[in-house]
Amino acid sequence: MADKPYYKHHVFFCLNQRDEGRPCCADRGAQIAQEHAKSRIKELGLSGQGKVRINKSGCLDRCEDGPVVVVYPEGTWYTYVDTHDIDEIIDEHLVKGKIVERLKI
Repeated sequence: MADKPYYKHHVFFCLNQRDEGRPCCADRGAQIAQEHAKSRIKELGLSGQGKVRINKSGCLDRCEDGPVVVVYPEGTWYTYVDTHDIDEIIDEHLVKGKIVERLKI
């Protein structure tokens, strides 16, 4: 019998900062996006065991596609421009279970 996952969705925001001038998520608003997602999930009552966890991450090695966020257990990768895109990922993917094709990478 398989155990139920601890979280329904585990979301990782890359916050990596590169020193050598290569593209990085930290230079593209990743911190603000992650904090927004965490707050919004709490406001919606979706945080905690069996629900959604929003985490910071180091380099996810897709900086050129960034900023990036990955949603597990699906393993769906997204990019975003602003908090409106983050809200769409939350509303469509995390709440309704629908992939946001226009932001998928």
